[in-house]
Amino acid sequence: MRDTAEVLHLRLVIPASLTDDVERLLLADDAVSSVVVLRGVALKPTGDLVHADVAREAANGVVDGLLALDVHRLGTLHIDPVQTWLSQAAFDAERKSPGSSADSIVWAGVAQQAYEDTEPNWTFMSFMVLATVLAAIAITTDSLVLVIGAMILGPEFGAVIALGVALVRKRYHLLRRAIRALALGFGVAIAATTALALVARALGWITPAMLSAPRPYTGFVSSPDQWSFIVAVIAAAAGVLSVTSSRLGGLSGVFISVTTIPAAGDIALGLAFGRWHDVGGSTLQLLANITGMALAGWLTLTLQQTLWGRLSRQRARLLDRRAG
Repeated sequence: MRDTAEVLHLRLVIPASLTDDVERLLLADDAVSSVVVLRGVALKPTGDLVHADVAREAANGVVDGLLALDVHRLGTLHIDPVQTWLSQAAFDAERKSPGSSADSIVWAGVAQQAYEDTEPNWTFMSFMVLATVLAAIAITTDSLVLVIGAMILGPEFGAVIALGVALVRKRYHLLRRAIRALALGFGVAIAATTALALVARALGWITPAMLSAPRPYTGFVSSPDQWSFIVAVIAAAAGVLSVTSSRLGGLSGVFISVTTIPAAGDIALGLAFGRWHDVGGSTLQLLANITGMALAGWLTLTLQQTLWGRLSRQRARLLDRRAG
């Protein structure tokens, strides 16, 4: 009989001095369904290669045990999801692990993604500028389609969620990094879009009359209300679940629910044309959305960490009883 099981594959390159301890840790855990040790095959660092498969819902405990052995400092640890897997042993290992693999969080992966999403590199800045320029065009032409496109194009969601990850995991360097990425990203995007709007004004492509005309589809951008904050909270909670879960999707729906990039575009237009009412309203819209998303991300991750902390303690008690 063969059954499917959701597992993660671990690959370790470690010095030979760590191999026996790593082997004992992996073999003693019921959530680990297979272990392969190849001694003397690693060249950098010089040592051994270890492969193992672990049920996703038990991965944090196994990874924490490996980190306690300093495998990440003296060697390398790779964690890869297994897309398709047929194994009775893996299925049994998953059944012995409390909780559901779909609900489990692999904190090492979440933290790594947070660091990647908060790097203010050329690609991040380019997407921020392009999305904000597109949002400004959408507001000028009152195009709801272009507003949605700008929302999806914006890369800021990962940096906002990283704020919650930093607070929950107490990684204050990540918190500073996320704040810096958001400040630089929105600052550069608004400045670049303002400059382009001034050029468009000089060429006559955008006129004050165009911005003063009724905007039934995009007027909400500079008119925040209580729903702006509530929608941001709901969207961010759904986004966190999409990022941390192994099965849920729907990030595109999250991206088109928050009004960060459109607000930045409207701020730029307001600065270029002296529409200070729009600048103030869109600034409030931007702050409401970022605050709502950051708060929801923190609360959702805190709840997930609390629930999985209880399951981890339950699993530790089961392992102790089986060892006894």
